[in-house]
Amino acid sequence: MGELEILDQQIVHCRKCPRLTSWCASVAVEKRAAYRDETYWGKPVAGFGDPKAQIVVVGLAPGAHGANRTGRVFTGDRSGEWLYRAMFRAGLANQAESLRRGDGLKLRNAWVTSAVKCAPPANKPTPGERENCAPYLETELELLIHARVVVCLGVFAYQAVCEHLKIKPRPRFGHGELVSTDRYAVLCSYHPSQQNTFTGKLTEPMLDKIFVDAGELVRSRH
Repeated sequence: MGELEILDQQIVHCRKCPRLTSWCASVAVEKRAAYRDETYWGKPVAGFGDPKAQIVVVGLAPGAHGANRTGRVFTGDRSGEWLYRAMFRAGLANQAESLRRGDGLKLRNAWVTSAVKCAPPANKPTPGERENCAPYLETELELLIHARVVVCLGVFAYQAVCEHLKIKPRPRFGHGELVSTDRYAVLCSYHPSQQNTFTGKLTEPMLDKIFVDAGELVRSRH
């Protein structure tokens, strides 16, 4: 078993945050009506993708009826639909859909993960929960030794990455903003949440441009 697989198991079996453990399990029992016949994952969700990835995509946390249902990050909800369509168009995924674990999706030169590994109520983890989870993201980035570009989907992910990389003072978050360190180019994007996509704050061309820029940054850092 490789180190990323060991980390995967540590994450899945983590019970550091009683509130989140309880919430994930309760959502898996109550379910959403549209998914009442499905068996929910109901546990922490590890990262997913190419272990040799040069591009790492970081989101906030699993969706209650998305990744907390399917067991794979950014899978089974509208945010994931937007993300993987964009990654497919950029040549980073072999298919545009991410429906469930085992659906054949494979990522090329990309890894997708989240700052917090459990679905939090109202998408708002507490500072303590965020602290508990931080070592997992840190370990993930350390094990992804080929990573050169980190795409942060939203302010929360950006803050978590900046804390890990000790970027101080932290430049203001903005879509398309770029922060460079010795090892990484940190690229900011609005999160593909329904709030952002339904209002037009984030459009598909805007998200496509993020992954075009990420590819160019990878090439420039060779």
